[in-house]
Amino acid sequence: MVELDQLQALSARVGADPLLVQAAGGNTSLKDDGVMWIKASGTWLKDAATRDIFVPLDHAAILAALAKNDPACESCTSFIRTDLNSTGLRPSIETTVHALMPQRVVVHVHCVNTIAWAIRADAEQRLSEKLKGFNWAFIPYARPGLPLAGAISSRMRPGVNVLVLGNHGLAVAADSVAEADALLQQVVTAVQRPVRPAAPVDREGLAKISAGTSYAPALMDETHALATDPLSLKRGQSQVFYPDHVVFLGVGVATSFANDPPLIAIPGLGVLIRRDAKPAIEPMGRCLADVMRRVEEEDPLVALTAEDVDRLVNWDAEKYRQTLKVN
Repeated sequence: MVELDQLQALSARVGADPLLVQAAGGNTSLKDDGVMWIKASGTWLKDAATRDIFVPLDHAAILAALAKNDPACESCTSFIRTDLNSTGLRPSIETTVHALMPQRVVVHVHCVNTIAWAIRADAEQRLSEKLKGFNWAFIPYARPGLPLAGAISSRMRPGVNVLVLGNHGLAVAADSVAEADALLQQVVTAVQRPVRPAAPVDREGLAKISAGTSYAPALMDETHALATDPLSLKRGQSQVFYPDHVVFLGVGVATSFANDPPLIAIPGLGVLIRRDAKPAIEPMGRCLADVMRRVEEEDPLVALTAEDVDRLVNWDAEKYRQTLKVN
C-alpha cells in the first residue's frame, strides 16, 4: 500500500527527531478501507522504514466499543485484524486517540515544545494565542485508554484536526500523509519556546566519579543539561509532569548512586547512565531536560498527582510495554 509506505517514511523521520519523539513514545496511524493501521505498542517510530511496526485493527469495531465504554478499549487487542496481522504485536496504548479522530492519518508526538506549554495551569489560555487560526482542542490530562478517550469525546468538534493533550503531547490529523506532515510542521513551529542555555557538561568530573562503577556519562550533550541547569533538576527531581517520565524513569530524578537508579543527575557535572539500562533511559532523560529548559521559574506548572502515577504504573497496557526488550 503506497500510503502506508508514505506513513512509514514520515514515522521514521519524526521518530528520529528527539524534540518530537523519544524512544518508544509517539505513534502514527492510517485508516484505509475499514482497517486502521497503527504503530505497535513498545516499538520505536524511527524503525518504521526498516521494520514492520504497524498493527491492523477493525476501526468500526473500536468506535462501537468506545460508544459503550467497553473495557476492551484499554488494550484494543480484541480489535486486531488477525487475518492481516503479521507482527504478533499489540496496538499502541494510545489507539483510542487515533480511532476518535475521523481523519485518515493521525500523527501523535511527544513534542517537547508542546509539553512545555501543556504542563502549565494556564495551558489552554496560553495556547489559544499560539494556535490562533488552527482548528484545535485542548484535552485536560487523562490516562491513555478509556479515560483519555472520554476526555477527547467530550471536547471534539467537527473539523478539529489538532489536539493538545494536557501533560502529554500533540496529535495532528489529516486525510493524507503529506497533509498531516505539513500540519505537524505548522503546529510545531507555532508552539516553539525559547531554550534556556545550560552550563557545559564536565566530562572529566563525570569520568572520575563513575570510575569503577556500572555507570557511564550520557552520550548526548542535551541530556547533561538535566544536571547542569539548576532549574531543570529542581523541577524534575521530585515531580512527574507527563506519563513517559514515570513509566521509564520513575518518580523524580536520582542524584546519587543509592539503589542503583538507571539515570543519575550529578548536580553541576552532568548525567550518568547505568550501563545495563534500557535504551529508552537516556532519551527520556534528555526529554525531561529539553522540556524543563523551556519553562521558567515563575511558570505555573501542574505535575501529575500520586493517583495519576499509580494508575499509570499499574495499568496492564503499560506493564506489557515495559516487558518489550526494545525499550
